[in-house]
Amino acid sequence: MPTLIDKIWDEHVVTELGGGYQLLRVDRHLLHDLGGPMSLRRLQRSGHAVRNPELTFATADHCVATDPGRDESTTEISARLVPVLRERAAIEGITYFDIESAQQGIVHVIAPELGITLPGATLVCGDSHTCTNGALGALSFGIGTSESVHVLAAQCLIEQKPKQLRVTFHGRMGTGVTAKDLALHLIATEGADYGVGHAVEYTGETISRLPMPGRMTLCNLSIELGCKIGIIAPDEQTYAFLKDTAFAPKNAAWDAALAHWRGLFTDEDAVFDREVSIDVTQIEPQVSWGTSPEETIPVSGFVPDPLDAPDDLAAASWRESIDYMGLSAGQSLQGLEIDRVFIGSCTNSRLPDLIEAAAIAEMGHVADGVVAWVVPGSGQVKRDAEALGLHERFRNSGFEWREPGCSQCVATNGEYVDPGERCVSTSNRNFVGRQGPGARTHLASPAMAAYAAIKGEIADVREVM
Repeated sequence: MPTLIDKIWDEHVVTELGGGYQLLRVDRHLLHDLGGPMSLRRLQRSGHAVRNPELTFATADHCVATDPGRDESTTEISARLVPVLRERAAIEGITYFDIESAQQGIVHVIAPELGITLPGATLVCGDSHTCTNGALGALSFGIGTSESVHVLAAQCLIEQKPKQLRVTFHGRMGTGVTAKDLALHLIATEGADYGVGHAVEYTGETISRLPMPGRMTLCNLSIELGCKIGIIAPDEQTYAFLKDTAFAPKNAAWDAALAHWRGLFTDEDAVFDREVSIDVTQIEPQVSWGTSPEETIPVSGFVPDPLDAPDDLAAASWRESIDYMGLSAGQSLQGLEIDRVFIGSCTNSRLPDLIEAAAIAEMGHVADGVVAWVVPGSGQVKRDAEALGLHERFRNSGFEWREPGCSQCVATNGEYVDPGERCVSTSNRNFVGRQGPGARTHLASPAMAAYAAIKGEIADVREVM
């Protein structure tokens, strides 16, 4: 019996190419300011035009500054790349959300909120966290520049069907536990390479109860498990989220789409290549200690000892991470002084994330010596947050309220964490140099990050919940 992934994949196969390869039709193609200009320039040099410009959407997010009052000239890289993206999008007829557009934002935030992402669709983008869009029941994944050029020219992509993994979450999450904690716990338990070569479907009653933004957070981190595709079957919550969004079907087309979407689920007798079952009642708020998302512990835990590593390779990796992060084996992270807090990124910059963080932030004030940023994921998130007064609540507590963009998640726009500084971040990666050369990153949920900001140290947010 077919899985959800089987149903969507098989519906999009144009032809068999042999050797396990297939030509796959692409329904939506997303471009951003870091990779999009290169792809469009290469397409131009090839002499081809965009085959289906109505299916391609672009935005400025990676390279733009998030300072209040920013423009494309605020950073050297955005001054160089944003005009190219704007020009080529206009020439090719691509829908482009410019830096001043009300719909501008992080590509993986605006695609779902605008209804560009739809259940049962194939969606690609030159960014590994494209898997975020799977939260709406789309088959979505990141691609490289040459693949992006191929999609622009042909609206198709050569792919091999991945193996399939099902992760079932059951039980009710405890106090202070979020979708971010579910994902970090899964990655820490199974390893960052566990899902390599697989697509993952998330199921279980925990997922059924999880709001759409939480589902996006969970799917966003699929790539950190090694899966380039993460997906959740669409349900009534999905349809309510999408209805009346800018690019979703309307009227009779909506009714027809809904009828199709309701058939998108994994059949009861479907078989997966791998299965994982997780009792969420045993999960605490999580915080990373090392330089990979898998190097994560419960907030009540301790930095592991390399002597306890499963093999020599892991022991060497643990020692290297401990040294880079300035920690000691057996150390608790609670009480560890920090320099910065970053609340944002395509992982945790949606309205509920900011509501969650603001509720903790207003319990105190950012500690002396700590710089704390809040970066909404889109113009819509920013407007909605300001309508609720969140910006004033953050500012009154000493947080900086900024403009939409990727910001300190990837630090391609000059917004770095300084060398040696310790940052609690709601982003998705704590790799060496990810937030800037020599930066030390601890991944956590928005509430945990906000609490760290007012405490001036990593602490257990359950103390105040």
